[in-house]
Amino acid sequence: MRRMATALGTLGAAVALMLTVPNSAYAATGVLVIDGVAHEDPSGCFPLGDSAPPVVSNYTDAVAEVHSGPDCTGQVTWLIYPGETYHPNGSRSIFVL
Repeated sequence: MRRMATALGTLGAAVALMLTVPNSAYAATGVLVIDGVAHEDPSGCFPLGDSAPPVVSNYTDAVAEVHSGPDCTGQVTWLIYPGETYHPNGSRSIFVL
């Protein structure tokens, strides 16, 4: 009985820890601006427009990856570091962790 209580207590503590981790731990802090549209605390994949050469400004604390394919597929063609602006001609998407 004592082992069962210890195991349940450990499991409960692990679940509580998972639930208390803030979501911001999985997102960049700051703003990613794609073609004039600001994305606050971005996380994940963002499409780039097809019509005009896009402009991406990275005002986050994370590196943004420029991908050659849509939905963050294909090769990483460039890295946009915090504070940089880049014109990813021919690229299709941006990924920020």
